[in-house]
Amino acid sequence: MGSLQLSFESIAPIFLMMLLGYVLKSIKLADKKSFDTMNRLVFKVFLPILLFYNIYKTEAAQVFDGKLIAFAVAGVLCVFLLGSFAVLALTKDNAKRGVMLQGFFRSNYSILGVPLVSYICGDGAGGLTSLMVAVVVPMFNVLAVISLERFREGNIDIKKLIKGIVTNPLIIGCLAGILCFGLRITLPVFVEKAVSDISKIATPLAIIILGASFTFSSMKGYVREILIVVSVRLLLVPFIMLTAAVLLGFSGEALACLMVVFGSPVSVSSFAMAQQMGGDEKLAAQLVVVSSAACLVTLFFWIFVLSSLGLFG
Repeated sequence: MGSLQLSFESIAPIFLMMLLGYVLKSIKLADKKSFDTMNRLVFKVFLPILLFYNIYKTEAAQVFDGKLIAFAVAGVLCVFLLGSFAVLALTKDNAKRGVMLQGFFRSNYSILGVPLVSYICGDGAGGLTSLMVAVVVPMFNVLAVISLERFREGNIDIKKLIKGIVTNPLIIGCLAGILCFGLRITLPVFVEKAVSDISKIATPLAIIILGASFTFSSMKGYVREILIVVSVRLLLVPFIMLTAAVLLGFSGEALACLMVVFGSPVSVSSFAMAQQMGGDEKLAAQLVVVSSAACLVTLFFWIFVLSSLGLFG
């Protein structure tokens, strides 16, 4: 029951903020143009600062597990590569292909990672999970840019692809965080306080904007794509990756960390990136909403199974 309560309490705030965005749009307190402007701010300013701060605050001295990091990186790459072939067969619409591929590999790790792992493994856990932010979040963003750029016009323009990666605000935020993290650069107290406060705006505002973009009628045209991506994201990928992780001897905080990397819903920031990079933003929004709802069941299931096997003890 505690695991179910945790899953609900982690996801319920997301739905309440989505509901707020939907209500704000419905009562016309803000129009589409206003939400589009706010979304550009989230994508270019607030989310990059959030990613920078998450990586900057990581404490590498607490724990380092090269085997875990190698498994997470290899696993995400495998999902990305296999997904790249799968989307070619699943749809002919390039705008959908990039978004579906992003949905296969890009999880909401940065939001759900620390709270879920801390609950499962105790308050003393979380150091390893925080460290993984510096690894998987930049990786998610680089692969997401590649996914969306690859299918933006149906062909690969290497120069444009590299430019898209180098100039992407989310990647810039990650790289700045890694630079400070690696060189042990300490921000002045007043700067860190400002960055901390600004970073707190990103996730709520991104989710509110997501809610404003949601329409029930738009789901009808995406039922097939939603079922495929959500099933892969929440069932197939975690089943394969967690089985492999257990066979390789992972347990405790490391296994809980991998569960969130491979089993949490589609990243909220995937919607902002899809909207800004020519992907099918309606499909991206539906994937975040539906996967966030479905993970209440699937995350509870994975936590229950792994706990029953004594792998979190």
